[in-house]
Amino acid sequence: MHSKTVKKYKATTNSKHSHPVYPNLLNQNFQADKPGKVWVSDITYIWTKEGWLYLATVMDLFSRRIIGWAMSHRMTKELTLTALRRAINQQTPQEGLIHHSDRGSQYAAKEYQALIRKHHIITSMSRKGNCYDNACIESMHLIQMLNKFNQDK
Repeated sequence: MHSKTVKKYKATTNSKHSHPVYPNLLNQNFQADKPGKVWVSDITYIWTKEGWLYLATVMDLFSRRIIGWAMSHRMTKELTLTALRRAINQQTPQEGLIHHSDRGSQYAAKEYQALIRKHHIITSMSRKGNCYDNACIESMHLIQMLNKFNQDK
């Protein structure tokens, strides 16, 4: 009998890039008084029958509903663009909408920011090295994974 070593999977957001970063407008205030005021976005990875896949989500902070999502084998700006386009199609952006994310290259990319500007959305990004600034969407990912784990039992 031999043990099987499984390679630990590690993926992190690349925040060391040359794209502009934006101020943190939320400052860990994870409350919204109505739908369409604040969207939060993040990327996580999940184990599937296909192997590890990246999941990009956009959540409306008021309802805590995922309004845009995308999955891929790679963590690219196209992944986040697809999630954002789905969110825009699901819930038309209203004036003053804030989009909050981490400082990852996918969210800071010129194409991603151009789509945000096209819809008059205001960009907010987490502070460098502060995981709590995006805790509301990260905790949602954790809850979804725990729900899936409990369903599989």
